[in-house]
Amino acid sequence: QVQLVESGGGLVQPGGSLRLSCAASGRIFSINDMGWYRQAPGKQRELVAGISRSGSTNYADPVKGRFTISRDNDKNTVYLQLNSLKPEDTAVYYCNAGATMFRGGMTYYYWGEGTLVTVSS
Repeated sequence: QVQLVESGGGLVQPGGSLRLSCAASGRIFSINDMGWYRQAPGKQRELVAGISRSGSTNYADPVKGRFTISRDNDKNTVYLQLNSLKPEDTAVYYCNAGATMFRGGMTYYYWGEGTLVTVSS
């Protein structure tokens, strides 16, 4: 089993910045794709940004140029730097990771419990 623990959420004013972290632990052989999703009140969960093990990234259009995803493979950790935050970025942010527990094993995807980001003056 793999556990994902997010941290770094909070209340920030419009235009401000936050850095989210998500650390994976447990029975891990390899972490493959990692990503951040968010869910605003009354809306469906949506992809914010993703990153492959080799570092290739992709972003949702609303966050391009403002958010940056990165990872530390040695620490099994993924980060999301949020800059120029807007009120519409308010949501619970969830970490997602695909992990294998042994060489040649299947990849299973896991979710963290989420961290709340509130952008308000």
